[in-house]
Amino acid sequence: MESIRQAFDLLFSLDKELLQIIGVTLRMSFFSTTISCLIGLPLGALLGTRSFKGKAFIKKLIHTLMGLPPVVAGLLVYTLFTHYGPFGRLNLLFTVEIMVIAQILLITPVVIGLSSSFIESTSKPVIETARGLGLSRSKIAGLCISEGRSSLFSVVLNAFGRSIAEVGAVSIVGGNVQWKTRVMTTAIMLETNKGKFSFALALGIILLLIAFTVNALASFIVKEAPND
Repeated sequence: MESIRQAFDLLFSLDKELLQIIGVTLRMSFFSTTISCLIGLPLGALLGTRSFKGKAFIKKLIHTLMGLPPVVAGLLVYTLFTHYGPFGRLNLLFTVEIMVIAQILLITPVVIGLSSSFIESTSKPVIETARGLGLSRSKIAGLCISEGRSSLFSVVLNAFGRSIAEVGAVSIVGGNVQWKTRVMTTAIMLETNKGKFSFALALGIILLLIAFTVNALASFIVKEAPND
């Protein structure tokens, strides 16, 4: 009970380190989710609206990447951006930017897979009408995104939820550096191992509140989508 009381004291006292960790987490999650969706939604729309040779293989590849272990993604990015790697000159290792890159590698396949499945299963009338009007493939994809924007927004929220809860990849490439790359998930692990349960609990409460809000919003949008 004492740890719980101290955790709430930290929350209400606006502890500087706590706020900094939350800020880094939200900044990383916002940019990784935004970039992943800018890449993944158009590709998912094209994959869902087009029929071509090799489509089945690409879908299997996307589904495989959707389950890519975060530590593997982190190791791959670390190898590419270490001082001996091909992108080592950029000096991005142990920065928020490299954490965003690692998360893009993890989240983009999820966005592509979910959005393509949704469009493929629900947008057939739109696709047939658009083809009858002679619209180009890119315009058809854009129309499907526009028509299904409510449900596709739930894909965005799910991507954000995965981003903010991820720990393996960001720990490897970010290094969990205090006042620089420490995020809520890595801080919770560290503080728990150090025995500082109140600080870890405070972060856990905030993380749960954010995750609950995102999931509730996603569920609400999915329920409201048929009424669009």
